Amino acid sequence: MQAITFQNATVFTGESFLSGASVRVVNGQIKEVSETALTVGADESAPIDLDGDYLIPGLIDLQLYGGSNLFLNDIPTPETVRHIYQTHASNGTTTLLPTIHSTSLDIMQQAMAAVQTVRAEIPYGVPGIHLEGPYFNPIKRGAHSAAFVRTPAEGELEALFSTNADAIQILTLAPEILTPEQLATIHRLKHPNTLLSLGHSNATYQQAMAAFGNGFPLATHLYNAMRGFESREPGIVGAIFDHPAVRASIIADGYHCDPAAIRIAYRQLNQSNGPERLFLISDALFANPPRPDFSLGEFVVHFEPDTNGPGRYVNNEGKLAGSALTLIDCVRVAVEQAGIPLTNALRMASLIPAKIIGMGSQLGKIQPDYVANLVRLDKSLTVQGVWLSGEAYQ
Repeated sequence: MQAITFQNATVFTGESFLSGASVRVVNGQIKEVSETALTVGADESAPIDLDGDYLIPGLIDLQLYGGSNLFLNDIPTPETVRHIYQTHASNGTTTLLPTIHSTSLDIMQQAMAAVQTVRAEIPYGVPGIHLEGPYFNPIKRGAHSAAFVRTPAEGELEALFSTNADAIQILTLAPEILTPEQLATIHRLKHPNTLLSLGHSNATYQQAMAAFGNGFPLATHLYNAMRGFESREPGIVGAIFDHPAVRASIIADGYHCDPAAIRIAYRQLNQSNGPERLFLISDALFANPPRPDFSLGEFVVHFEPDTNGPGRYVNNEGKLAGSALTLIDCVRVAVEQAGIPLTNALRMASLIPAKIIGMGSQLGKIQPDYVANLVRLDKSLTVQGVWLSGEAYQ
């Protein structure tokens, strides 16, 4: 039996904080959570004293593209996926969906196969891939390459879902650019666990509501690359706010959304009656440390440093092209700039995304029988330690 005990911790259970608490982990699973000190058995190592620091569930990021150096679109191999995971895991993100932006069918399939390989190695670490595009509305393509944003070619959907379809956790697309037959084909061929997300779309309020009522449970990066809210045409933003169940990701990096916009969305989606519907993503191109520039065909981006923040990536058109941080940075922005309570910000970065990808009974909480993916934070919300299935991660 491999056992480890954490003591004197401020434990975030996924619901609330417990001060001076203890957590026992056995064989990679949480076995006991106590508000008092736990007795350590003779066969166990000395307990780890967290000196009052936070012990939280591992963070879960459902949209990011690269690690510190490698980018999935550029090198769609298992080695790249492992590098991406290692970069973000060292920063407290213990579960993630490597994401690929609009590209060729061949690169998409290579990336799917790469993720499938790593998924078999660490199913709780990399449970699948997020395909962001290429079936977008060109008007809302953002920094995605115009050479790849398209409607599906004849037979393309059949080829896309022919192998490793079960690895696709999220597929972001613009439903208004597809024919009813193409949408029906996607619904018919996709794996039951694949979630469709409305994004990079210029859909009207009515079109968005129709999609949310017809197999689109998600919306990708609220406010960004989507038709905004207006009094006479509430758009996609209005549809997200008005719908009772659709969930939306948001990039809380201080650049994609003003903190007030984050706070408004939080109040609308997570403080009303019903399920919590807003969750955090990093949208990270590179992180820890970010690369200064990167080019892949027409996709050319430059890192703009910021003395008051983590910096950002922009393309040659000056458009935002992704962030340069990890999910714990987004938690800090949500708390310190948007005024979201820490309890809720942590849920938006752990339990809510865990539920979205069907892993809410294994990840996102510190309670018995959950996987012991754990993160130690000091009071400034800086990562001081990471444990994957109870093993210290270096």
